[in-house]
Amino acid sequence: MNIIGWLLFGLVVGAIAKFLMPGRDPGGWIVTILLGIAGSFIGGFLASMLGHSEQTAGWIGSIIGAIVLLFIYRLIVGRRAVV
Repeated sequence: MNIIGWLLFGLVVGAIAKFLMPGRDPGGWIVTILLGIAGSFIGGFLASMLGHSEQTAGWIGSIIGAIVLLFIYRLIVGRRAVV
């Protein structure tokens, strides 16, 4: 049940990040979930390092982490040229 919870949380966080950063993405919903999960790990870790252990700080940190990862993903994948 824990893995399903992380997947759903990652999907929600990734969807919010995509909503806040509109535009064309090279990835589909699986990439959205993965970026959301990775963003939640990074954001949650940084929020806990700053001493915030509230759930709101975890959500905000997760969304910010997912937005940053989505931005980096767009920079890296957007530079690839299709031959």
